Amino acid sequence: MNTAQFTPAGTMTAEDLGRIHLIGVGGVGMAGLARLFLTRGLPVSGSELREWPSLAGLRALGGTIHSTHEASNLDGVDTVVYSSAIPQDHLEMVEARRRGLRVLHRSEALAAAMTGRRTVAVAGTHGKTSTTSMVTMVLQQAGTDPSFVIGGEISEVGSGAHHGTGEHFVVEADESDRSFLIYRPFVSIITNIEADHLNTYGDLATLEAAFAEFARLTDPAGFVVTCADDPGGRRLAETLRAEGRRVWTYGESADADLRMSDVVSSAHGVRYQAEIEGRAFGEFRLPVPGRHMALNSAAAVLAAYLLELPVPAAEAALGAFPGVRRRFERKGVADGVLVYDEYAYHPTSMTLALQTLREVAGDGRLIVVFQPYRLYRTRDNQAEIAAALGIADEVVLLEVFGPGETRRPGEGSAALIQDVPLPDERKVFVEAWDDVPAEVARRARAGDVVVTMGAPPISLMGDQLLDALLARSGGTGLDAGVGPDGAAATAG
Repeated sequence: MNTAQFTPAGTMTAEDLGRIHLIGVGGVGMAGLARLFLTRGLPVSGSELREWPSLAGLRALGGTIHSTHEASNLDGVDTVVYSSAIPQDHLEMVEARRRGLRVLHRSEALAAAMTGRRTVAVAGTHGKTSTTSMVTMVLQQAGTDPSFVIGGEISEVGSGAHHGTGEHFVVEADESDRSFLIYRPFVSIITNIEADHLNTYGDLATLEAAFAEFARLTDPAGFVVTCADDPGGRRLAETLRAEGRRVWTYGESADADLRMSDVVSSAHGVRYQAEIEGRAFGEFRLPVPGRHMALNSAAAVLAAYLLELPVPAAEAALGAFPGVRRRFERKGVADGVLVYDEYAYHPTSMTLALQTLREVAGDGRLIVVFQPYRLYRTRDNQAEIAAALGIADEVVLLEVFGPGETRRPGEGSAALIQDVPLPDERKVFVEAWDDVPAEVARRARAGDVVVTMGAPPISLMGDQLLDALLARSGGTGLDAGVGPDGAAATAG
């Protein structure tokens, strides 16, 4: 997608959009935008063929949801919003243009909602959803009531978007289709930069150039935050500083502006000491495990410091951080088996998530039920994905989820499973979705941890696994609140 065809953030507001219709409103990003508009009091409709969990909440807020795609859905509509997943020849797109309606990409509509606010935009290859959520919770704890749109739902809050009364607007900025170049942030946070979305960018150099362009869009009165531990983030910081821009870094590196030390992660959470510019800044604790979660939180702490928010607000918000749905989300326990769900599909994020789940598993085994996301990514990163899966004790692999893609000979999960460095009896490719629960129930035993991981549809598998494990136990082994070690487990 070439962002030159779209209008960058300007003077248009959400109220200027009139009656808004979103095509494919059930997706996480579109549902979040719809929720934002509805909580802002705007009339919203949407079309969606699948009954996604988010739709009930949109209806409760007054949204009109159509279960078909047809021209009459646009009656009375002023603005039609679409995402990059919607083809230009989609029936409703064609009809909107025939009627002369305003047609906006999701990023353009979101930019209109940001008008007049101080935007905090979080981008990066990994960790942006968790980081965006942490920044949002710190601002909320400080009493600023920010607006926010996140690419996931904050666990226990049950929402990925909200229209607030405060001056700040926190947004997860998507680099996959270059649409993050539409925004004009006051604060830009870039968690890391690794090779991904090469179907859009071609190579890492072009991707890094896009992140640099995104950072240069930051308000001169604002600032850029990036990770000193990440090679791509470090190169970006050096480039921007040479141009005289305000850049602050975080991480365990000795020269980070916010330096983390004494990082300790266990199954019950992670903690670390922080110092800023050589001065002790306090200890921060999160109830979710993983060194990568500590690193994400450091970005939020540094942003809060630069926005002059009180330190106790950051400490309290992170100390109560419940995690994000589909990011280390605890689904429950059945017949002694603990089941998690995790969104990771890039090899780096997979490795970090599986290393953390190993901590949770303790003496038990780790079983991964993985559905790769996109054929091009699976093909280009096959060796790295296979290596990450090798962290597990056993792997159950589903076919690649790649809507609209054509599988060529030698591509897909049948090829990937051969590269996973585990004995044949500890890995299996299961072609039929309905056969997976029985396969997992056959392999898992009490004390094991099972994680469903990867493409969006796999999030629906966790409940089916729990049902299969429960049936195995005769219907008496379900426990949604206690982990295999007897301690309460925290979703994250």
